[in-house]
Amino acid sequence: MNTSIIKFIAGLDQLGKKAVRYAIVIVFIWIGLLKFFTYEADGIVPFVAHSPFMSFFYHHPEDYKSHQNKEGELVPLNHQWHEANNTYGFANGLGVFLIAAGVLLALYKVAPLPSMIASMLIFIMTLGTLSFLVTTPESWVPHLSDQQWGFPYLSGRGRLVIKDIVILGGAIITMSESAQLYLSRLNSKK
Repeated sequence: MNTSIIKFIAGLDQLGKKAVRYAIVIVFIWIGLLKFFTYEADGIVPFVAHSPFMSFFYHHPEDYKSHQNKEGELVPLNHQWHEANNTYGFANGLGVFLIAAGVLLALYKVAPLPSMIASMLIFIMTLGTLSFLVTTPESWVPHLSDQQWGFPYLSGRGRLVIKDIVILGGAIITMSESAQLYLSRLNSKK
């Protein structure tokens, strides 16, 4: 293989870091905005309801199964239950957090220290999200009639969650990059 192509590929690390940073920014702002819509708030209910770290945000986490809406479905009685359960209040708060973290991640050149803190919070939040693989039964294919069920057969929800491993790694990159920028500016002031 031509070494000039390999040298070009070897120099893509900085572009890769920017791609990772802005991919996380896009995901966090986009998903954060979606948290203000009922279908998205309804979709996270099983995760939050089963989480020992988050279920306290809901008033009746144990009752969610009888009030689930399918994606794209709006059953008025279920919607009323979710309003009373704080489903939408929690989702709105999470949306604000996701948007703020995404914006701070994008502003790392202007505010490297807040961006580093946002990266740390994203790292911690992502660990919490990955914990859903352990706490949420809906993360695994149920035992209905197929032979492939339970671990390691991820359901749609589980496949959604496992991808956060990439964000976890990305948060380490963005955290480190922001910290390096902060330290270099601090040292240049001396």
